[in-house]
Amino acid sequence: MLGKQAKILSPAQIKAVIRYLECSRWPERNIVIFLLSVRAGLRAKEIASITWDMVTDAEGNLRDCIALADSATKGTSGGIIPMANELQNALRALQISSNPSSFENRIIRTSRSKQTSSQVIINMFRQWYSGLGLAGCSSHSGRRTFITRAAKNIGRFGGSLRDVQALARHRSLAMTQRYIEIDTEAMRKVVDV
Repeated sequence: MLGKQAKILSPAQIKAVIRYLECSRWPERNIVIFLLSVRAGLRAKEIASITWDMVTDAEGNLRDCIALADSATKGTSGGIIPMANELQNALRALQISSNPSSFENRIIRTSRSKQTSSQVIINMFRQWYSGLGLAGCSSHSGRRTFITRAAKNIGRFGGSLRDVQALARHRSLAMTQRYIEIDTEAMRKVVDV
């Protein structure tokens, strides 16, 4: 196993985090950060590094997928990630409020800089989860939640764990499997079928 893993988030906790972020100092940016984690499975480094040209076309219109460049990832784990409607809407709101002068600019900025670091993203998640009393959650909780939810639902759409591996951008299926939360209730139900 990966040692002590970040806890995954329930649907109620996801809603609570979004409500919490709606009242934060930079709500549009903070909601995008959170949704890049929980709805796209991005790592802190990727959230800090993603640029507008990875989510928009040549005219600046939002695409329906993220074209994550290797330069923004861990190693060479870039790839295409379909974009959830909720994330697309949040990016649209951020795009309108921030009015990027260049689509090559970083999406996530701070009040002092036109870019941020993965450590700043990690610290933000720690502060948000602590403020909500979500013990055991970290910047990796969204990624684990994304991968677990994808694994639970992929069969409904004719997919397999290999598709989840591609979404997670892992080199090995074994690594993807380590991220998936075990569901004892689901195991009990499948045994009873």
